[in-house]
Amino acid sequence: MLTISGIQEGFVLDHIQAGMSLQIYHDLKLDELDCTVAIIKNVKSNKMGRKDILKVECPVEALDLDILGFIDHNITVNVIKDNSIVEKKILHLPKQVKNVIKCKNPRCITSIEQELDQIFILSDSEKEVYRCKYCEEKYANPRKR
Repeated sequence: MLTISGIQEGFVLDHIQAGMSLQIYHDLKLDELDCTVAIIKNVKSNKMGRKDILKVECPVEALDLDILGFIDHNITVNVIKDNSIVEKKILHLPKQVKNVIKCKNPRCITSIEQELDQIFILSDSEKEVYRCKYCEEKYANPRKR
């Protein structure tokens, strides 16, 4: 039996699409933080069939909800303090994402100027389509790939 201890302060990301936890781990830059992380993959779920779960013990402020909302706004974020859930955060599609998507247009200024931030603006919330701020190149949300 797998045993993973509780966390004092941090968050639990639940209802992650099966197989997406490592991408979320890297997108949230958890590898750069000095924190404890448990990645639980392919957990049986009545709601989803299979899902992943991330348990992270670190200050709650370290989590970038915009990136998480972009990746999958259906993920459940449980905020933990003193070993108890104190809040459940609801994610939304962010109006803008910065340095998460790279523009694929070879003529875009961000392809030439490497120091320039990659900024994408939500242009269609129903279809979850983002456009590059500089060249208007389209990018569909990763869940639609």
